[in-house]
Amino acid sequence: MATATDRAVGFGLVAFSLALFVYYTLWIVALPFIDSDHSIHRYFLPREYAVIIPVVAGLLLLLFIGKRYFGVFIMVVMWKNRKPARKSD
Repeated sequence: MATATDRAVGFGLVAFSLALFVYYTLWIVALPFIDSDHSIHRYFLPREYAVIIPVVAGLLLLLFIGKRYFGVFIMVVMWKNRKPARKSD
C-alpha cells in the first residue's frame, strides 16, 4: 500500500501535470483567437516559445537517455570484442 506521503506526492504531480496541460492547451488553442490587445495575453509567453520549449525539453531528454544507452552499447561491444589473456609461463 502507498503511504500518505506517496499519495500526497502523487496527487501533487498529477495536479501539476493537469495545470501545465491546461495552461499549454489554452496557450496554443485558445489564445490565437483572442485579440492581441486583450489583458489575458500578459499571462502567456510569446507563441514562439510554444514550439521552442517542447523541442528543447525533448532534445535534452534524448541527450540524457541517449548518453546512457550509448555508454551501455559501447560497454557491451567492448566486452564482446575482448580477447582472452595469454597465459605466460
